[in-house]
Amino acid sequence: MNNFHKFQRRDFFKLALGAGFSTYLIHQGINWAQNSRDTANKASLILYNGRIATQDDKRSFAEAVAIKDNRFLAVGSEKEVMAYRGDKTQVINLNRRTVIPGINDSHTHLIRGGLNYNMELRWDGVPSLADALRMLKEQARRTPAPQWVRVIGGWSEFQFAERRMPTIGEINAVSQDVPVFILNLYDRALLNGAALKALGINRNTTPPPNSVIEKDSNGNPTGMLIAKPNATILYAAIAQGPTLSLENQINSSRHYMREMNRLGITSVIDAGGGGQNYPNDYQIIDKLHKEGLMTVRVAYNLFTQNPGKEKADFERWIKIANPGQGDDFYRLNGAGEMLVFSAADFEDFTEPRPDLNPNMEAELTDVIKLLAANKWPFRLHATYNQSISRFLNVFEKVNREIPFQGMHWILDHAETISDRNIERVKALGGGIAIQHRMAFQGEYFVERYGFDAANGTPPIKKIMAMDVPVSGGTDGTRVASYNPWVGLYWLVSGKTVGGTPIYNQANRLNRMDALRTYTTAAAWFSNQEGNKGSIVPGQLADLAVLSEDYFSVPEERIKHLESVLTIVDGKPVYAAAEFNKLSPPALPISPDWSPVKYFGGYHNDSKISFVPTIQSGIISSRQNLRLSSLNTAGSLSHFWGGLACACCY
Repeated sequence: MNNFHKFQRRDFFKLALGAGFSTYLIHQGINWAQNSRDTANKASLILYNGRIATQDDKRSFAEAVAIKDNRFLAVGSEKEVMAYRGDKTQVINLNRRTVIPGINDSHTHLIRGGLNYNMELRWDGVPSLADALRMLKEQARRTPAPQWVRVIGGWSEFQFAERRMPTIGEINAVSQDVPVFILNLYDRALLNGAALKALGINRNTTPPPNSVIEKDSNGNPTGMLIAKPNATILYAAIAQGPTLSLENQINSSRHYMREMNRLGITSVIDAGGGGQNYPNDYQIIDKLHKEGLMTVRVAYNLFTQNPGKEKADFERWIKIANPGQGDDFYRLNGAGEMLVFSAADFEDFTEPRPDLNPNMEAELTDVIKLLAANKWPFRLHATYNQSISRFLNVFEKVNREIPFQGMHWILDHAETISDRNIERVKALGGGIAIQHRMAFQGEYFVERYGFDAANGTPPIKKIMAMDVPVSGGTDGTRVASYNPWVGLYWLVSGKTVGGTPIYNQANRLNRMDALRTYTTAAAWFSNQEGNKGSIVPGQLADLAVLSEDYFSVPEERIKHLESVLTIVDGKPVYAAAEFNKLSPPALPISPDWSPVKYFGGYHNDSKISFVPTIQSGIISSRQNLRLSSLNTAGSLSHFWGGLACACCY
């Protein structure tokens, strides 16, 4: 009994006796004090009869979990957890479904992806090229001028039954006079004739350095733009397309978060991106946060936008922002993944490894010194071991002058990192964030470097064995899909989305350890260890109830899993199957021609079984406030203008 309650009881007795109150009232006072304690210890929500993978230190499973407000209150057996049930507790029967902590994607691009989601046709997970071309044809018919049909990453030719990309002729045949832009990895883009015309690309157009505009025997552009290996040409091209209105961007961002909730994602680290300037391009996500409409937690990194002037970007941001500012839903995480443009080692595995600029070390040193002196956590895009060696030389030099101690820093991707460089990362207190890009590019890597090299790209088991923090992410949406279950399939099976085995058993993870990279292990990467990522008392109440049992389904089914009930901050944000009564109100899709309205996002091939038994009251979602338009302005630049390296991230 705490002192507050002691004081309340003592004062109540004095008052009651002094005033001659009856024995009845005295007993009422005792009951009031007892009830106040009980109410403080009662759950707002209990989920029971489940198989709950808590992701605690013991890798435990539990039957039930109690939530009070936005935190886990108790986890254990049904009997233990039901002790926290009160008169107002909502109770949900999980029907023996598997429950996991909400997925935490430690490297993605939610903010940029949200602004564009409603105008993109997603081929993510589509099983055949015939299906993809049918979708393209239907969308071209309904897309009004001057809008385009865009397929922006998230697919591989090897996922298709035909195991090939579409031809320019096939694209022109189904799209007619509607501009079409199809991005394939960081490798190439396919444009129909209408898109070439809209962009003003003709026989006289000069591409950016290290890029190619493919031409036919008569010198006319075919519609193929190729990175050699600099992807500037690809992103400069797509940047010229029409954008959604601000009102539609708000709607698009909400739908993108809801799509992530469908896949069990409750938290991400946004790694910035080309053309994503702080704070101007953060107005919509900031508005959604202020109005209580975010359903995914976002920790964001600031990505420099000015080649040759990167240090000035960070100097400006250090004056106006601090890592950790914000709250558990929306907070600044640090700098990167672009720190200096001269350090960008493009991971186009259809091309030879690029050599970094000789000036890279000097430019990167200036930025790292600035960040270390101000205790700004940072992350850096790093694909090849040769690049990583040079980066670590810089980090070690700066660390001797300004110690990194206590400052989380991250290498992103690290596909070909060596054992020695993993040791160097550990010595400097860094972490490695991996993504399932090899699931989409593995065949290209094998063709260039062979199966033996591919087997350790990245060397996941070695990183773990060396006790270096490691987390899983998607890097969605412009190369790999935003679907984390594809990443988990890749980690467990060692296969690409096309089914090509690239890892032997020595570099594959068991299902529990793979899941940990996307849950509790990922919290280190946003400096939130112990606050989220596990279903344990005191942590943020984020979880996902799965469509099938992740721990027992055949490996091929892992990439088809999704959530049937996603809870963020103690409240349902997505619900399906027997939990559909808990679903938040339907959200209209705008504009009316949006591909999302007709095709959704990631191709839905789940086998969700309906289990009708459920005990629950409907729990209200976060307040659905009316959104007003933002007053910002934007303009399109000349085709290549202002995008010296529009960044491929």
